[in-house]
Amino acid sequence: MAIENKLGIRDSAELARMEEKISKKKAVELFGNDDLKNYKEGTFCMLAAIHKYLFEQIYDFAGKVRDVNLAKGNFRFAPVMYLHAAIENVEKMPQSNFDEIVEKYVEMNIAHPFREGNGRSTRIWLDLMLKKELNLVVDWSLVDKDDYLLAMERSPIKDIEIKHILKQALTDKIDDREIYMKGIDHSYYYEGYAVYKAGEL
Repeated sequence: MAIENKLGIRDSAELARMEEKISKKKAVELFGNDDLKNYKEGTFCMLAAIHKYLFEQIYDFAGKVRDVNLAKGNFRFAPVMYLHAAIENVEKMPQSNFDEIVEKYVEMNIAHPFREGNGRSTRIWLDLMLKKELNLVVDWSLVDKDDYLLAMERSPIKDIEIKHILKQALTDKIDDREIYMKGIDHSYYYEGYAVYKAGEL
């Protein structure tokens, strides 16, 4: 069964296809407009605004903190009862250099604030922090899928791998539409790994 959605789709595969189509289109629009100009990079408000923009046509929970517990494999993301505190702690983390920014990205992934679409939203959020603080972004086409997924799975214990992988893919082409689109296209390439269980874990 598919997650409850505004499109009335019950088949999970069909929902995934429509979600990809709609959120990709919205992500392209986001690159070309000023909808995020009133938000500060690295804040949860900005991340929530990104999530809402990408998914508001699909889900009622777009931009809203989840109210169910989530797990991937044996790893449990921040429990709902501690989620708001976790988000606040991540928001307070520094972001003045590359290591700090990636550490903040990793911790937000552990928090996993949304019911669906965390990866896509946080990768845009990451790039906006890198762009603001370092005048750099990630060229996701240079990031190997399997290496990235393994590094992200291990990042709660050791983040040296994900830092190395992302550092090798940095580019100063911060306003290049093609670079941005590579990131959007790769979002779906990466998201396929996330098989979640939701409910009272």
